[in-house]
Amino acid sequence: MNPLKIIDKIILKVEEFILSYAIIIIALMVVGKALSRAIFTYTPPFADEVSQIAIVVATFMGISYAARKGRHISMSAFYDLAPFKVRKILAIFIPLVTALVLFVLTYFSALYVYDVYESGRVTSALQMPSYYLYIFIPIGFLLGGIQFLRNMWINIKHRDEVYLGTDAKDYNDQEKHEIHEGTHL
Repeated sequence: MNPLKIIDKIILKVEEFILSYAIIIIALMVVGKALSRAIFTYTPPFADEVSQIAIVVATFMGISYAARKGRHISMSAFYDLAPFKVRKILAIFIPLVTALVLFVLTYFSALYVYDVYESGRVTSALQMPSYYLYIFIPIGFLLGGIQFLRNMWINIKHRDEVYLGTDAKDYNDQEKHEIHEGTHL
């Protein structure tokens, strides 16, 4: 098997693991804090901090996963009405610009993480170095930028189909294909 595909599968599994557990931690912390306050009139001091860390992790590590699955937020009114050739051009141009923006954000967020590291700040409740919280931001931007480049490449490589993500074909083409299949008896 191709080594790049193996690395891609490993990254996908790590992303799924991180996102799954981040969401579970958010749920446990928020519900646990509410129950603790209601039952014992006590709120654990670390609950907000752990929730915040899990939200940052889920948000920024989710960029790449959403891009891979074609589930990122998009404003598609004009895109949906466009003919195939225009959608194909947009499916190459938009991921390229998005990847470039994410790489710029990777650079600046890495500088910020380094500044936080140099400052020696720690979180208030857990007394953990603050840069642990922020390290996931440049990692998420970097992985997201790489994934959007992959989305661009798959649209260049496959000329007869439009892909929203490496794992997701354009829903406009799928609906038309399903309609054509349904009309044949």
